Amino acid sequence: MLESTGDHLETPTLDKESGGLLRDIACHGGYAFVSMAAQAAGDLRAAEASREMAWEQLHSGPWHSVLPIWRDAYSMACLHVASFHYGNGEFEEALRALDLGLIMGGTLLKKDLESSVGKVTEKSREARISAGGSNGVLGKRLINQEIDMTEVLRILPLKSLSTKIVVKRSALSLEAFLHEYFLSGSPVIITDCMSHWPARAKWNDLDYLESVAGYRTVPVEVGKNYLCSDWKQELITFSQFLQRMQSNDCPALLTYLAQHPLFDQITDLRKDILVPDYCFAGGGELRSLNAWFGPSGTVTPLHHDPHHNILAQVVGKKYVRLYSSSLSEELYPHSETMLCNSSQVDLDNIDEQFSEVVDLEFMDCVLEAGEMLYIPPKWWHYVRSLTTSFSVSFWWSNSEDSTDS
Repeated sequence: MLESTGDHLETPTLDKESGGLLRDIACHGGYAFVSMAAQAAGDLRAAEASREMAWEQLHSGPWHSVLPIWRDAYSMACLHVASFHYGNGEFEEALRALDLGLIMGGTLLKKDLESSVGKVTEKSREARISAGGSNGVLGKRLINQEIDMTEVLRILPLKSLSTKIVVKRSALSLEAFLHEYFLSGSPVIITDCMSHWPARAKWNDLDYLESVAGYRTVPVEVGKNYLCSDWKQELITFSQFLQRMQSNDCPALLTYLAQHPLFDQITDLRKDILVPDYCFAGGGELRSLNAWFGPSGTVTPLHHDPHHNILAQVVGKKYVRLYSSSLSEELYPHSETMLCNSSQVDLDNIDEQFSEVVDLEFMDCVLEAGEMLYIPPKWWHYVRSLTTSFSVSFWWSNSEDSTDS
């Protein structure tokens, strides 16, 4: 039987805002939630019931149509559930509840969630040390960096690495980057500028990743890619993700942690990277900082993004193909609003109706560990992991488009 910690999670924002938050939820028809939440401080079943109610509201329609009040309601319920588990010494369950609040919840209670994560994580580490336990992964390295290019070329899209390779520049100055690539909207690979990142050594060590993030819950994608009918998303622990990534037996179960703000969620990993100076070109601001982590074979299909992008390859190798933004019509974007930045063309298996795409001009490269690739706004790109790969994308806008979505 687990012993109570005799301690509690401090939630100053929730303590201050709960009354007003519950009134707002009631104004939006959430009377049942308010009734359960009022009992949640003394009843785990009520806390779990209120969380389930908020969860249903989060999944009542498209994510963008969910009222912000329900995201805050979900955060509130997650804090209540986590408090019970923490008080009972159930630290893994408490962390899962807090992570769900961070991933799915609103911004109002984010500071309470983050401070609670810090406290629960510390208690959890103390408990494991006291029990003489480990995180279960001993002395394993993530990847074998070597690849057989003959085999790689067999799986890459037609004409790969045979025409125009993206230029590489060593330790490119910010001024040279601005004038030669940023202003002209031209891709470039920048080498020799990440060696001082702690991540370059740490993230190749499974023991380290397990110790820092093993019990944390993260969203992953399962399946070939987001345009396939069998693609789905799951919430699993980072430890479970590492186990799946190592097995990688079934292509249909290929699991990818893709475009997730992992560094907002797990601050220990955020300390391992630095924002490149290049991201301040144009006088804009950093828009998002996302992680891309998965086994060999993960694919991001041909698409474009609205912002300037530095893709930093920390561990492993990726193949990247780039098409100029001027070729948008020739790349057959989807007509649906949600997918209008994605191409109908599957570069891995080009349909006959898109056969002329084979002759379009493109640039490509193998992005090596320790290299950064600059992708200008609206440039189409296809990405395939050639080994287990851990990348970080830095999106930023310049001063003229800083108000864009």
